[in-house]
Amino acid sequence: MAFEVKDLLWAKDALRGISEQTIETHHDKLYAGYVNKRNEIESLLPGVDRSAANQAYSAYRALKLEETFSADGAILHELYFDILGGPGGAPTGSLADKINADFGSFEAFVEDLTACGMAARGWAVTAYDPSDGKLHNFLCDVHNQGGVWGTVPLMALDTYEHAYFMDYGSDRPAYIQAFFDNVNWDKVQENFDSV
Repeated sequence: MAFEVKDLLWAKDALRGISEQTIETHHDKLYAGYVNKRNEIESLLPGVDRSAANQAYSAYRALKLEETFSADGAILHELYFDILGGPGGAPTGSLADKINADFGSFEAFVEDLTACGMAARGWAVTAYDPSDGKLHNFLCDVHNQGGVWGTVPLMALDTYEHAYFMDYGSDRPAYIQAFFDNVNWDKVQENFDSV
């Protein structure tokens, strides 16, 4: 099965503070590139020489390593784009209750996710961890590093420069504010309802 680039759920010019040009580059080129590379890797894996596999270098190792990088790059971008296009504000209902229980308040959650986004080289991901029953903000420097096995990601904040440099230069805090101004909390609630 070939993986496909998922369409945006909102118009490319619909976000406040994140330009159409940024979205076109981010979604149509960068994210699409991860999907295409994942398909390429998947097509090469059946023919690779597994008998030469080793931890120093082998074609099998290289493909398997980049398989997770490309897959996670596509998956995290899909989550990121999926939860944008909303009015921002704050969540309501069971998600708001869970955020308040696990972080103390919505403001403390925003402060923590913002700090995580400032510290991350690549991603800040809010996920539900069934091992302790809590929400956590995880820092991911690279697509395939920093995720916690078994957790369920609910929302992703892309902090790679490509997500904001055209609009904000090096002003990452302004971009993170724009991100929060565009979160679709109903979509995040749907993700939370799935756990």
